[in-house]
Amino acid sequence: MASLRRMTEPEYDAWLAHAVAAYAADKVASGQWAEDESVTLAAREHATLLPQGLSTPDHYLYRIDDDRGVAVGVLWFAVKSKFDAPVAYVYNIEVMPEHRRHGHAHGALLALENEARRLGLTGVALHVFGHNTTAQALYAKLGYSPTNINLFKSLGTS
Repeated sequence: MASLRRMTEPEYDAWLAHAVAAYAADKVASGQWAEDESVTLAAREHATLLPQGLSTPDHYLYRIDDDRGVAVGVLWFAVKSKFDAPVAYVYNIEVMPEHRRHGHAHGALLALENEARRLGLTGVALHVFGHNTTAQALYAKLGYSPTNINLFKSLGTS
């Protein structure tokens, strides 16, 4: 079963470099950003959300460990207000490719529910990119329901 452990500063530094690049790639894949500006925009967004890094108030960054204590991924959430109540808003959950399909994300989300309850939060909210159908299936299995759906149809170029 996966468990959550607070990130250390060196883990945070390594994660941030990877997270910016991965977020930029997801924004490009979803058609929201142009590739040539994506890394700059992703770095700016992370800097805005985490101005004090690990010490940013109401932000929680965890390492996901497997049952042997081996790091298999990361989870970042912040306390936000949704539906007029405090919730854990997941900004990032990622399991390293070599550790995927072993239940680590599932276990981490269940551990997050316990952490959210401990913090007095009433729920968990998150965003998932439309192209990430694997994550969508996991969230549905865990009981998450869509609250908004944005759609797009490309008309090509004339």
